[in-house]
Amino acid sequence: MNNDPFRSCPDCDDSLDRRRFLQSVGGVAAACTAAPLLTRVGSAAPSPKSAAETAVKALYESLSDKQALAVCLPFNHPLQSRINANWHISKARIGGDFLSNDQRDLVDQILRGITSEDGYERLQKQMTADGGGVGRYSFALFGEPGTGKFQFELTGRHLTLRADGDSVPGAAFGGPLVYGHGVGDPARNLFYYQTKQVNEVFKALDAKQTKHALVDTSPSEDEVALQGRGGKFPGIGVSELSSDQKELVEGTLKTLLSPYRKEDVDEVMQILKAGGGMDSLHMSYYSDSDLKGDKVWDVWRVEGPSFVWHFRGDPHVHAYINIGLKDAQAKDS
Repeated sequence: MNNDPFRSCPDCDDSLDRRRFLQSVGGVAAACTAAPLLTRVGSAAPSPKSAAETAVKALYESLSDKQALAVCLPFNHPLQSRINANWHISKARIGGDFLSNDQRDLVDQILRGITSEDGYERLQKQMTADGGGVGRYSFALFGEPGTGKFQFELTGRHLTLRADGDSVPGAAFGGPLVYGHGVGDPARNLFYYQTKQVNEVFKALDAKQTKHALVDTSPSEDEVALQGRGGKFPGIGVSELSSDQKELVEGTLKTLLSPYRKEDVDEVMQILKAGGGMDSLHMSYYSDSDLKGDKVWDVWRVEGPSFVWHFRGDPHVHAYINIGLKDAQAKDS
């Protein structure tokens, strides 16, 4: 009998990643044929001297040869581009006897460094509920902090987090993220506040706008390749909204980004501006997924040339984020 809590999610199949998501990440790095965007977004981004990255460097320098063999990989290793709602980037768990207490404290400093206060507490609750706590999650270190490009990546059930000091130019958060929660009841879902906020925008739409915003069939949750300025996006364009409605969208973006540190949020907003601004975004609500039949749409998507946020709330939360500038990453690859 398999009692591993990380394999208790039958719809968290890692074959999704093998079939599609490497193509999605490839799309992030593909050259954009539209008008040139910024080639680097650095002024608002985290740096190697940011709090989380400083802890990453300290963790790297503390590793024994045996530990390094288990978690250290070259920068741009294929595993750095993989993403899934339920997988482990290495066999080394944060808990147990793999790390010392001081090293676990450094991991905690990294997590605190890349999240807001609310985000840290919320993700701690999520990891406890879905995986038995942060100790059951795993991590890897790509590259060499302090001497070149690097990235810390944490994975486990319903979570992927990164810290890289802007080693991947034009990519918010250092690359795509995942978050989720294994509770299907919206009232108990740790991220239902996001669905409620996104649906406030829907409730503000008039009848004609609603027809544009509602989409019959939701895409696969991991179809989050960046399309660039020439892309075609589902739902209603923010450019079609009134000023009051746009203010709601702006507040919604702040709500979605609130779990993360200010440096990453600032970089997201700079990337969004470079990719066409808020008016380039579209919002879609999927009528094939209404968990309680209450017209509160449980699967939704915010997407534009440089921005994809796909939230699937049915049967429980899987959310995929991919925010970046396609041509900037292509030139760096």
